[in-house]
Amino acid sequence: MLIESRPVIDPEIAALVTAQQRELREADGGLGDVRYLAVVVNGRAVACGGLRALDADTGEIKQMYVRPAYRGRGIGRQLLAALEECAFRQGYSVVCLETGSYLPAAIALYTSCGYERIPVYGEYVDNPYSVCFARRLPVAA
Repeated sequence: MLIESRPVIDPEIAALVTAQQRELREADGGLGDVRYLAVVVNGRAVACGGLRALDADTGEIKQMYVRPAYRGRGIGRQLLAALEECAFRQGYSVVCLETGSYLPAAIALYTSCGYERIPVYGEYVDNPYSVCFARRLPVAA
């Protein structure tokens, strides 16, 4: 397995994002400022996740998605760790994210990785299904 950076215009990232949106039946705008990572297995992108700035100290993880056939293999956990590493290298001290209350596997992943529930923020405030989480990143020694 390989985790590599991919631009938003990468056709495999676009396909994964489209699949995620179709599965969740909701569109999420503002894709242009998101930096994506792709998980590649046997030359095929099977998962993606993005990171964007919310402010100088806070990054937001966006559009985590693992194709159904690849779930349950720890790919999401490894991708989340890679996104956190990117956030740390970009100087963020906190990362936050939003997921749906109807996605118990996602909620379990985030809580098992040290994320704590926070009040719903930003574009998610009016969505009754939104659940938001945050995690403080380690401080460089």
